[in-house]
Amino acid sequence: MEQSTALDILKIGENVFITGSAGTGKTYLINEYIEYLKNRRVIPAIVAPTGLSASHINGQTIHSFFGIGIRDVVDNAFIELLLSRRYLRKRFKSFDVLIIDEISMVSPQLFSSMDRILQAFKNSPKPFGGVQVITSGDFFQLPPIFKEETQQKFAWQSPSWRDLDFRTCYLDIKFRQDDNRLIDVLDDIRKGDISQNTYQTLQSCHLKELPIEHKPTRLYTHNIDVDRINNFELDKLDTPAKRYIYSAKGSKKHIEKIFNTSMVIEELVLKKGAIVIFIKNSIEDGYVNGTTGEVIGFNRDKMPIVKTTTGDKIIVSDDDWLVEDEEGKNIATLSQIPLRLAWAITIHKSQGMTLDAVEIDLSRTFESGQGYVALSRIKNIDGLRLIGLNDMALRVDALILKIDDRIKSASQRAIDEIEKMDNLEERTKKHIINLGGTINKIEIAKEKKSRGSSKPKVSTYIETKNLIDKVSSIAKLAKERGLGEDTIINHLSRLKKEDKKLNLNKFKPKSNNFKRVIKVIKEIKLEKDEESFDNDGSVRLKPIFEALDEEISYSEIRLAMLFV
Repeated sequence: MEQSTALDILKIGENVFITGSAGTGKTYLINEYIEYLKNRRVIPAIVAPTGLSASHINGQTIHSFFGIGIRDVVDNAFIELLLSRRYLRKRFKSFDVLIIDEISMVSPQLFSSMDRILQAFKNSPKPFGGVQVITSGDFFQLPPIFKEETQQKFAWQSPSWRDLDFRTCYLDIKFRQDDNRLIDVLDDIRKGDISQNTYQTLQSCHLKELPIEHKPTRLYTHNIDVDRINNFELDKLDTPAKRYIYSAKGSKKHIEKIFNTSMVIEELVLKKGAIVIFIKNSIEDGYVNGTTGEVIGFNRDKMPIVKTTTGDKIIVSDDDWLVEDEEGKNIATLSQIPLRLAWAITIHKSQGMTLDAVEIDLSRTFESGQGYVALSRIKNIDGLRLIGLNDMALRVDALILKIDDRIKSASQRAIDEIEKMDNLEERTKKHIINLGGTINKIEIAKEKKSRGSSKPKVSTYIETKNLIDKVSSIAKLAKERGLGEDTIINHLSRLKKEDKKLNLNKFKPKSNNFKRVIKVIKEIKLEKDEESFDNDGSVRLKPIFEALDEEISYSEIRLAMLFV
């Protein structure tokens, strides 16, 4: 099913199960529907089973949102206790749409508990108290964790799941993978039938050298391996350390919640040469959750400069993590550099990420789905280095293999239903009205504007570009932006790379140093030494710096390179 079809089904108010293989845009679809609702003054409740998965969709953990502590099972007495809590009464009164992400990690007991609690608070015998329920996830990925073996371990085995009468949306267009070889491997795992081609493909990745300048992120099954490797590798670097301490506004309870539901850390220690991973999305700044790279230095403001595996150079500044109340108002903010050390991360924490290059050790795989999650993090088989593999690594749960065809058939029925519907627009408006939202176009436009969704956030690079015609020098441009000159030169370099026709002649230096730099660049190009060039064919800064006897600063060299 295409995302647009699934979005239409969501808009008419059906209970929906969104699924599909890794990289098909399940989270993107959820965010589209959330934005659609908020622009019509409908605030959905957004939850997920773990803090990490909740942070991916700016939601809360299920246990926290429902006020149930560490339990999965609730009885009548405990529900009565919950009903006495004023903040929960206010919380559950204020929403009529519940979104549950990473449903594969939700136990049937927990799913049934959510149903019972909502029936009590909404004073309704309808499933989940009559709210629209959207679940999203892929049952081929990591399942719930149980202390003891159990026959009933998936949410769809709960009676509450059947009562909801879900419309199934099986997304089938892959946005993460762009390599048929990798897609074939993942499809084989999902079918439970590993072909000889898949074994050969994985064998070709065993201990192979990856075409990247730095060590790839390593995925491990156990936390102890990850912590050991990251600390060891950072200590090996003899470059000075930079420390970044978080800042925050809001209550201690809400700030702790941000730490518990995201990958952000209180104190981030970086050095030049450190391998890092971005832990937030910022399309306008050129990175997403899972982009990896190497710290190649720090600018005048002591902000890290990260060169990604795709060759982009990004000056990383603070980003914000927010806590919103039931009305969508911000009540707490935490600011920190959106990076973590990434010589290694656990497979569990990688779920939901997209990695450019990865080294995976599957020799200690102990759970079905772990190997599938790890292998589906990358876009291309060329970015995979495989250290080890055991028999469990390519397995998925046998029960899921049996029901996958049924899930696909249910998705096709949902497509047939929506295609035959001749009153789609009328039903979408009715759903919003039933939710207490607005269908007035003027009010929707105002809400978009107030939320900032009608006008996309202008990237820091575009802000610089918009001032080029209004200033006469780099120094004045830096002053207008409130940034250092090095930062501005980096902005201009990126803008020139994106738009070859961009006229920067007014900033062209007239010094002898400029002429010396241009001469050296030409000489290096004539020598054609591969070590002097980046992957995109541009001359590296270090060979220029050294050829100039280290007498001209990197900043002057970067500026001169704008005019080569």
